[in-house]
Amino acid sequence: MPVVTTSFEDAFQSVNSAIASASAFVYDHSMGWVMMFILLGGGIYLTIRGRGLQFRLFGHMISTVLGSRKGAGDDGISSFQAFALGLADRVGTGNIAGVAIALVLGGPGAIFWMWIVASIGMATAFLEATLAQVFKVRNPDGTFRGGPAYYMAHGLGWTKFAKVFAVCLIFTKGCAFEMVQANTVATTVKAVYGVPTWTTALLLLLISAPFIMTGVKPVARLAEFLAPVMAIAYLTLGVAMLVINYDAIPTVFGWIFSYAFGIESITGGVAGGIVIAMLQGTRRGLYSNEAGMGTVPNAAATATVNHPVRQGLIQSLGVFADTMVVCTCTALIIMVSGLYDPTRQMDSVDGAALTLQAVGTLGEWTTPIMVVIITIFSYSTLLGNFAYAEGNVKFLRGISSNCTGLKLLILVSMTLGAVLDLKAVWSIADWMSAICACLNIVAVIALSKWAIGALRDYQAQRKSGIDPDEIVFCTTENPFLPDDLIGSMWTEDAWTRKLNRGVHHPRKPGDFLGWLMREDL
Repeated sequence: MPVVTTSFEDAFQSVNSAIASASAFVYDHSMGWVMMFILLGGGIYLTIRGRGLQFRLFGHMISTVLGSRKGAGDDGISSFQAFALGLADRVGTGNIAGVAIALVLGGPGAIFWMWIVASIGMATAFLEATLAQVFKVRNPDGTFRGGPAYYMAHGLGWTKFAKVFAVCLIFTKGCAFEMVQANTVATTVKAVYGVPTWTTALLLLLISAPFIMTGVKPVARLAEFLAPVMAIAYLTLGVAMLVINYDAIPTVFGWIFSYAFGIESITGGVAGGIVIAMLQGTRRGLYSNEAGMGTVPNAAATATVNHPVRQGLIQSLGVFADTMVVCTCTALIIMVSGLYDPTRQMDSVDGAALTLQAVGTLGEWTTPIMVVIITIFSYSTLLGNFAYAEGNVKFLRGISSNCTGLKLLILVSMTLGAVLDLKAVWSIADWMSAICACLNIVAVIALSKWAIGALRDYQAQRKSGIDPDEIVFCTTENPFLPDDLIGSMWTEDAWTRKLNRGVHHPRKPGDFLGWLMREDL
């Protein structure tokens, strides 16, 4: 008589699928829409409040990034390293797989709305990164930590909300997203080369442990190298695709604009086509660049800068690099490859596989390159997630915490993530990140007067002729800020610190601030 047995793996898969299905249904029909409304509405408000800062200061953003590798010293993290940490988290598998899914489900018009989301999100990214700098605190080793939990608690007094945010972000970035990224690497390598997932899990553990166990500075140094190099490699393949298929470029851009406004649509007529394109473009854009979600400010706070606005400008440009450059590259690669037909709707698609096939039209030699790019994108995101979670553990446990528990959690999560099916984990992470986003955008709007005040202070000093590298920030007796920020790391007389380093200015701090107050901005 046969014996019916239920293995642990079968039971796990059943529970996993049930939780994922229930969570995804509720999220897609409620919380997902709420989060999009809050993030987009908040972004539009902040764009107006900042007088379109992402457009009028775009050129200065580029020059700021180009000069951001210096200034950290031996103990801190440079502005460019903090930018690279943010870029490492933003530029990941979502740029490769997520854009492909948006194209299939929302049509070429989704790319246009992704651009709109990025343009709006640049303002949000600027303000949240600037606030992270204004309210950051110093670690014993000379580095800094900060982010939404810190400006919620120190700027608004929302201590309980800050703790909820910190817990949600630690789970999302320190556990769930680590598992998802490791799973992406393992499944991709297995599909292409047949390498067992447990082998990939072991390799990820071996190459991650030395960086994660030693803290955020080694992670920042590695991200400074990995994120830009892999992005450039991927963009190079994209340029090659466009050069070879140059005759398809006008057609592709025609698709993007015609499908965006319902002139042509995959399904649902004109109105339905616009809604579908907006929905998919908005969702993928928000998840890709993370503007307003409260994640990247944790990296922005770690930078050593002379004025908070400089890091705000750099992180704002990160949204542009992620969506307008890398995501657009993926979309164009797929559309010019000849494999994509906007008139044919597909029921399901493996986004990463579609992108791999599209690049593969250049030749089989591209397959190993794309596997390496996907792997490094995922790996750099694994490291970037650690930097985000670490600051929030210290917010909850205190500045002296060595975050050993978090480090072990991350290593265990990436190991398990490489070998398990993660449907339920991904669904729960969606909810956690949605809570983070809603709490963060409300806090950013409430504190926007601080970021706008810091921007006015920065612009006034630039207008006076001071070199941007010599612009400094004080949170006491600053006429552009809503109040004195007593107890912050910016209260020490910044002008005196500059003078001690041999930088001389013709005015005393008090006289200079009085003169700035009379400037017409």
